[in-house]
Amino acid sequence: MRNFERVLAGLFLALFSLAVSAQYPSKPVRIIVPFGAGSSTDIVARILGQPLGQALGQPVLVENRPGADGAIAAEQVAKAAPDGYTLLLATNSPLSAAPHLKKKLPYDAFADFTPISLVGRYTFFIVVHPSVPGPALADFVGYARANPGKLNYATGNTSSIVLTGMFLALTGLQLVHVPYKTEPTAIPDLLQGQVQLMISSYATVAPHIREGKLRALATTLDRRSPLLPDVPAITETGLAKFPIVSWAGLFGPAKLPKEIVDRLNHEVVAILARPEVREQLTKQAFDGASSSVDELAAFAREQYEVWGKAIRDAGIQPE
Repeated sequence: MRNFERVLAGLFLALFSLAVSAQYPSKPVRIIVPFGAGSSTDIVARILGQPLGQALGQPVLVENRPGADGAIAAEQVAKAAPDGYTLLLATNSPLSAAPHLKKKLPYDAFADFTPISLVGRYTFFIVVHPSVPGPALADFVGYARANPGKLNYATGNTSSIVLTGMFLALTGLQLVHVPYKTEPTAIPDLLQGQVQLMISSYATVAPHIREGKLRALATTLDRRSPLLPDVPAITETGLAKFPIVSWAGLFGPAKLPKEIVDRLNHEVVAILARPEVREQLTKQAFDGASSSVDELAAFAREQYEVWGKAIRDAGIQPE
């Protein structure tokens, strides 16, 4: 009898899932962003959200839930109903880094989410306040080495935390860490010179670089960015290539019905193939790239391992 009841329950859930999927979406869809308004991830979400809403026939709303290295946003989506109306524009912060930076998280990086599609990769730059001697990265390293513990650095996400940790390990510098919840909130202190260095995504610092209020010393990639072609790649400065990738992907809660996953994947892949969308993303130094569901699942697991090793190698202890 119990087996029969379980079969009936499973059949009911399957039929309910099909019914929900058939009418999806019938109301606005939310994309939860783990960083604040004006951050690179927020901008990418809005670039993606508008055409996705048009394709789905319902508005796609972007909601910012910054804090705890992306864990606040990730927890909200992990606990949401698996109906396709609450999605996460996840980055390496909540899924690749936070599991290694936090002793305890309110979600499981794999079991609590359904992969939908990769969205792309970010470009980060090492920037300094103009008061710091320059113009090259070697000049900053020499100055900081001569003044141990007297310079501050800001971080606004796990990419900047881990990248700066690796940078300090490679150079042997002693800087004071000033953490912020998100990149935009660090900018006022960086512009005033209260913090002297930050490894930041392009969108947050680009206007200030153009105005001469900040100086870019290098990109963390192994090639120059076409948006700042005069800024050397990290490998041109004599330092090794950073092994980690700063990425973004679209996820839903666990047990999201396959029909909804397939619909969302189809629309995201089509949107990221549009030249006008790719151009908008490129202007943010974001390399748009889609994937299949299985490809994103494999990529996320691989990046979990890569980030874990990078965090351990940089000597960063979980909190």
